[in-house]
Amino acid sequence: MKNKIKSALLCAFAVLFLGACAGSQPEVYDYSAFLQTKPRSIVVMMPTSDSAEIKASAAVLANALYPLSEAGYYVFSPALVNETFKNNGIYDAGEIAQISTYKLKQIFGADAALYLNVADYGTSYMLISSVTRVSVAATLVDLNTGAVLWQKSATAANDSGDGGGNLIGMLVSALVKQIADSVSDASFDLSARADAILFSTDCRDCLLYGPYSPRYGQDRQLGGGK
Repeated sequence: MKNKIKSALLCAFAVLFLGACAGSQPEVYDYSAFLQTKPRSIVVMMPTSDSAEIKASAAVLANALYPLSEAGYYVFSPALVNETFKNNGIYDAGEIAQISTYKLKQIFGADAALYLNVADYGTSYMLISSVTRVSVAATLVDLNTGAVLWQKSATAANDSGDGGGNLIGMLVSALVKQIADSVSDASFDLSARADAILFSTDCRDCLLYGPYSPRYGQDRQLGGGK
């Protein structure tokens, strides 16, 4: 009788364990539209922003170019892109985001457009601490069909630390960080980190390598590479 009970308990444990393992498996990202389109060139739109910080959009845009190029894509010059919009009387990022994919294709001839939104940018100060955070969301759209090829969001943050665990130390630490952040643009540096995370490669929902990368077609999340 005891052996039967033990066997039943072991079976139940095995079922629960295997079920938990199966439930913890990450969802497979759908790259079907991306693989069908195979974009080579990307025009990056001026980022929209939910932040009150006026530097947010420009900082995120500037720091997006390097990781996108490193991933293997031809990226249109943001200066030329924005100058084109200005020459047509369009200055606001929100208005730019409303331009049809058909029109963007006509103007730039790019394969895809990248839309960015800055959800958070800047430093929040509290009594004994401060946190600098940059959060960015990206959507890559096929300019031929209007289909969404890829989406992802990323956040980079740092805080002022605990000051050694005592109140005076925490106050001093927060004050020092506030002064340092007022002298240097900590958020700009964090936007580079956020963009690097956002456009990283070889992970479950990462951007696929472009045709100008030596690792094109070898994405680990698709079973390629080493």
